[in-house]
Amino acid sequence: MTTDPKINSILDEANRLFLLGKLQEAISYYDKILEENPNHLGCYNNKGYALSKLKDYDSALDCYENALKLNPNDLPVLINKISSLRKKGNLTEALTNCNNILTLNPNYKIALYHKERILFSMKRFDESIVCCNKILKDYPKNGDVLFDKSCNLIMLSKLDEALDNLENCISQGIQYKIKVKKSKLFEKLYDNQKFRSLIL
Repeated sequence: MTTDPKINSILDEANRLFLLGKLQEAISYYDKILEENPNHLGCYNNKGYALSKLKDYDSALDCYENALKLNPNDLPVLINKISSLRKKGNLTEALTNCNNILTLNPNYKIALYHKERILFSMKRFDESIVCCNKILKDYPKNGDVLFDKSCNLIMLSKLDEALDNLENCISQGIQYKIKVKKSKLFEKLYDNQKFRSLIL
């Protein structure tokens, strides 16, 4: 990483714009840095993340590939690449990338989180639950993972277990009650008394 004060000040401004949600402006600043220093790994990663937020996944993936040429094992870049691949619908490639990380870091929670979501999208619900359980073993109150596990259980028609998970999930915060109400997945539970009492 460069310690060039000029580049650092441009990077600070780019990151500030990014945090304000001014993504296109942030990208133009990242481009300025890359013109001066085409080997700025952090800049490729940040630009890729901004592009991904704009749903320009192909351009984001190009940025991540450039970053990985500089450091093939950079975990934040690898994770962002997986996220873009998943959102783009390249599930098999995203899963392969997850498994590559997990081979070296079998307990890496962010990779497990992406893997459980990819497996859900691939309708491999039992395998997705295995990943959820690995995360929940260390973080039993992770509402997002409890929610995802509930979704898998619904798809497997394990309704009682799904309801137990949902109860645990909703107890982590009001946002999960809202998330459940918005999700079409839970429509088949609308007549269930326990479910109704959870979301009311």
